Amino acid sequence: MPKPTTPLLAVDIIITLKDQPNQPIVLIKRRHPPLGWALPGGFVNVGEMLEQAATREAREETGLSVRLETLLGCYSNPTRDPRGHTVSAVYTASASGMPKAADDAAEAALFSLDKLPKNLAFDHRQILADYTRYRSIGELAPIHPAGSD
Repeated sequence: MPKPTTPLLAVDIIITLKDQPNQPIVLIKRRHPPLGWALPGGFVNVGEMLEQAATREAREETGLSVRLETLLGCYSNPTRDPRGHTVSAVYTASASGMPKAADDAAEAALFSLDKLPKNLAFDHRQILADYTRYRSIGELAPIHPAGSD
C-alpha cells in the first residue's frame, strides 16, 4: 500500500509568564513569510513527540524553558497556513523570565489577552480567543465546525 499524502504537523505554544504582573503571553514577530505576530511554534521533526517539539520550539524562538500545562486543541483548517495544509497541536505552557527572540523569531514581546496586535499570523487570533475562554471559564477549546477554525 502506498504511503498516504498527509498535512504537515506543527505545534504552537501559548506561553504565560507566571512571574510577571497580569501573566502576559509571549508572541513572536515572524522573520519569514507569512509575516506578522504569532505564537511560538513550528514543525514537528520525524521521530519527535509533540511535547518535545513544543518545548524545543519555545526554547529556540524565545529562549524560555517552558512547562507544558495542557493541550488546548488541534487546529486543522486546510487554509490556516498559506504555505500549505498544516495541522497544529496547540499547548498552553508557563515560564519565568524574559523572552529573547532567536531562530525564526525577529522579535519577542509580551501581550495581555485584551491588547493583542492587529497583524496576527495564521489562525492565531482564533486560537487566542479559545485560550481566553479557557483561562476565564476553564473549558478547553470548543470543536469548530468544518471550515471555521
